[in-house]
Amino acid sequence: MNSMRSVLRNVCLTLVTAMLVMSSFFLGVPSAAAETYTVKLGADNGMLAFQPATVTIKPGDTVKWVNNKLPPHNVMFDEKKVPADAVAMVGELSHAKLLMSPGQDVETTFPESTPPGEYTYYCSPHRGAGMVGKIIVQG
Repeated sequence: MNSMRSVLRNVCLTLVTAMLVMSSFFLGVPSAAAETYTVKLGADNGMLAFQPATVTIKPGDTVKWVNNKLPPHNVMFDEKKVPADAVAMVGELSHAKLLMSPGQDVETTFPESTPPGEYTYYCSPHRGAGMVGKIIVQG
């Protein structure tokens, strides 16, 4: 009888241990890590352009804009060229302050709640010269 209890206790302990080990795999699996994408303000060839001109991201990702050539530059999102349910976010996504020196940077982290779609942005001083970029937020 005692040996039967001992065997039963060992089986129960083994099962509990196995369940704890297996559940730790589910708790320890990280969610997809957010990415950071770099966009140059002013192309390497000296053109007034964002390089790359289009970046595809997911909500939670960050875009880092780095002043490269022909400053000053900034990053302004066009409220007429973002998804309708994202118009209120334009102010928090934009960076109106002009970057004057090469290497200066600004970052925007797109919140997890960012609606999917195309987000057009521009450089205020060079918008007329066609310095326009696009962020595509995937759903």
